[in-house]
Amino acid sequence: MKAITLTAAIALAAIAAPAFAQDAHAGHDAAAAAPAAGGISVETTPIGDIIKNEQAKAVLEAALPEIPQYYDQISAMTLAQVAPMSQGAIDDAKLKALQAEFDKIK
Repeated sequence: MKAITLTAAIALAAIAAPAFAQDAHAGHDAAAAAPAAGGISVETTPIGDIIKNEQAKAVLEAALPEIPQYYDQISAMTLAQVAPMSQGAIDDAKLKALQAEFDKIK
């Protein structure tokens, strides 16, 4: 069920991204926005940039196996921007866990 929900949410995200972009950072605490210097951020790094890094791409796809089919639609968005439209599939806990894994990448 989550895969279907995320699928619908990601499709909606591609259409509604401009409307939500301004509010995307609301509700996320500083811990999710504090990557290692020059590192990948769930708050500020576009998904298209995340997947250019093979280690980060592997982390992302392990956490969200259904996401690759939507890269072309959401590549300009951040994970934090997609999260509010994911109907819970990408929640604050998932963002924090992803950020912790991204922070380990050198």
